[in-house]
Amino acid sequence: MSYSIISVLAFILNLIINHEPLRHFKIYSKGKKEKKSEHLTTIRYSHFLTAANCYFITDIIWGILFDYRSNDTVLAFLYWDCTLYFAFLFLTIVTWIRYIVAYLNKKGRLSKIFIKVQWILFAIGLIHLILNPFHPLIFYFNAEHEYITEPGRHTSFILQLTLYTLTTIYMFYIACKSSGGNKVRHIAVGTTCLVMNIFLVLQILNSNYPFYGMGLLIGICVIHSFVEAGEMREKEIYDHIATSLAEDYEALYYINIKTGEFLEFSTNQKYDSMNVPIKNRDFYTETQTNIEKYVHPDDREFAKTMYQKDAMLKNLESKKSYSYKYRIMVGGQPRHFQFTVMRTNDEMHVILYGKDIDDEITAKNMRLENQKKHVTFSQIAELLAVNYDVIYYVSIEDSSYISYECRNIYGHLDMQKSGDDFFADSKNDISKIVHKSDQDIVLAFIDRDHIISTLKDKKSCSTEYRIMAFKKTHYVRMTVRKAADGKHYIFGIENIDNEVKKEKQHLKELNTEKELARRDELTGVKNKTAYNELEKSVQANIDNGMDYLPFGLVVCDANNLKKINDTEGHVAGDEYIKKSAMLLCDTFVHSPVFRFGGDEFVVFLRGNDYINRKMLMEALHSQIKSNLKSGAGPILASGMAEYTPETDTLFSEIFARADKEMYKNKRKLKKEESSLR
Repeated sequence: MSYSIISVLAFILNLIINHEPLRHFKIYSKGKKEKKSEHLTTIRYSHFLTAANCYFITDIIWGILFDYRSNDTVLAFLYWDCTLYFAFLFLTIVTWIRYIVAYLNKKGRLSKIFIKVQWILFAIGLIHLILNPFHPLIFYFNAEHEYITEPGRHTSFILQLTLYTLTTIYMFYIACKSSGGNKVRHIAVGTTCLVMNIFLVLQILNSNYPFYGMGLLIGICVIHSFVEAGEMREKEIYDHIATSLAEDYEALYYINIKTGEFLEFSTNQKYDSMNVPIKNRDFYTETQTNIEKYVHPDDREFAKTMYQKDAMLKNLESKKSYSYKYRIMVGGQPRHFQFTVMRTNDEMHVILYGKDIDDEITAKNMRLENQKKHVTFSQIAELLAVNYDVIYYVSIEDSSYISYECRNIYGHLDMQKSGDDFFADSKNDISKIVHKSDQDIVLAFIDRDHIISTLKDKKSCSTEYRIMAFKKTHYVRMTVRKAADGKHYIFGIENIDNEVKKEKQHLKELNTEKELARRDELTGVKNKTAYNELEKSVQANIDNGMDYLPFGLVVCDANNLKKINDTEGHVAGDEYIKKSAMLLCDTFVHSPVFRFGGDEFVVFLRGNDYINRKMLMEALHSQIKSNLKSGAGPILASGMAEYTPETDTLFSEIFARADKEMYKNKRKLKKEESSLR
């Protein structure tokens, strides 16, 4: 009976200190969530703990029955308990090795070998146990009911000891390469392997004492104290820190750089209201899709370049973090966001957090505006009045109102009517003049509580709807803002029928004409019109604090075009220009190419082309030298300049630097060409 005391204590202690891991017991991991390393580790640790408990139970029963083995019935039960004892002993080793592989999250050949070898040894042990009743290989009881061990027992144990020894060495090797908390935990796991190995040897040498049970007990306590509890404390601390930091940002993501798998840690309510779809599977693919839906059209191409794995890794070279800005459409309105990418200490993940800086930019623009010449309030009132057909001046306190109508181009207001309750009167008017399909929208908008709550955080709000007048449908826009005195609302109604019609027509024509207007007829690349639009767009963003990071310009000039036109004709000259454009498109495949003039081209470097700009320029120069020697193919002089946010304020400055470098290259090519004659 005294033999069982150690296993009884071990069983009880295991239930007490590991009740939480044991709750996660599953026979196998079938869901994607469980396939993640942290979940798989928890499940496999629960397998080991369960196997240990089963071993403790059989060891307890062994200690009780062994004292009464003189009884034939008890002996029969003792025999089968002993069989289960060996089965669960082998199982503790199997589950322990599987836990270590999951804990290290290693998927290499060595881990697979460990698992396969252990399963083979486990199978050999089970085969021995199955054959043991027919031909004793591991143990038997003689006629005097004495417990006799066989060589098969020692052989199985020696094989298990070998695997334990290799695992111990491997864990201490991993610990030497680790640091901080990981080093402590790896040493603890290695120490547990060593302890169980030593006590397994003692169990082999003397089967009359529960040495292996003692080894399991010590190992479980070590893992609980230094591994499981340590990781839980670290996770709790990290969660508190992350939660506190996340409050300052609209969104925060934890991303696996290699796989793209990510977690959306926290989102601001305003950002969350956009209902951006998140699947947490592939950050790069999902972000590229969401950019098309939520990013301002003018900023989409730039945003896409920032969410490519190679670009992110390139930007993080030799620095811990980097930032960039672009506009996101929130509630139909563009707002400026700043995003920061920071590499984590494990070098496997990055943290991406975004912050709404629209108010900061607006405040900056307001400071600039205040430096301009002031205009009088009456001028502003007249200017606003010109934009509206009807204006309502409504008391916030009692909803009484006065309506005005603008009758001339100078913004002169004529009083039309007054009333005691603007909101009640509006409901009656809505049912008479607003299009039936839009009545619910307008009723929800012209609601006193809605207006009060909306204008707490906003300066104005508006809605568009249709009205019926003279049996025709007209589009109008209603805008409401709080008056300067803080005691009245100003409702302005404007006819936007022509605006809507023009917009529809514009969108219709845009698909067929806009692209054609921006293409060079001869080469098919973008023309100077498209280049001018790009220059204005980038310059506007630089002026507004939107530092387009990163980009560069390559300016190119085709040599000898005049000579070709004069000697071979303009058809040959056109063919020469087309080959020049094709060479640039084939070299800079991720960047737009512009035909700036007759024989001049500009490349707007972005994304991967910007990252690999030096290599691409070397490839272009190499091809030009080859063409120069062979006398076949276009000869292009080229120069490159990069945008530097700290010093560059004008897009034209970047072009000028690239143009200067191009002329240097042009002179060099002229010398090389003359030397070959």
